[in-house]
Amino acid sequence: MMQEEIERLLIKMCDPEEKEAFFYADKLGKLLDDQSKDRLIELVKGENWEHGYLAARALSNAPFNEEALDAIFETINNKIHRAHQGAFVQILELFDLSERFVDIFKVYLFGNYKASTLAKAYLDEIEFDITPRTIRKAEKHWNHYLHNPEEEGSLAVKKMEVEPMFSEMKELFNGE
Repeated sequence: MMQEEIERLLIKMCDPEEKEAFFYADKLGKLLDDQSKDRLIELVKGENWEHGYLAARALSNAPFNEEALDAIFETINNKIHRAHQGAFVQILELFDLSERFVDIFKVYLFGNYKASTLAKAYLDEIEFDITPRTIRKAEKHWNHYLHNPEEEGSLAVKKMEVEPMFSEMKELFNGE
């Protein structure tokens, strides 16, 4: 019975004529089990960005935070989804991102304009769990960006934002 309801909601959510797709995505997320979670993760990573977005929304209502985030970040970083990257970064606001500083930082550095802007807001607003390892991983991405900036004009702006960020994070561990 539950599988039939999940299937019905999935069909309604993915119906391009459906005006209440968000409603069905939210309802579906509350019923997810392991099997249906895997189907939604495949939708997130699939080629239809609208289905992927709705699947990510459904997953935000389910207890599979880390697996869902892995799929969403994979999609964000996939070049074929560059045009819709901002939508997937926006859906991240529905998830617990406290363990995802490096992923958000990478989107800030390498994302399109909307994705980068949203990622910067997350970096400013979320209280992340920072460790020395987190800082080292973020610095690796920063060094890659410094040597491969996508736009020369953005390098100076990002330097002004990132260098104080690293200083603050490193101060947290100076006494250790």
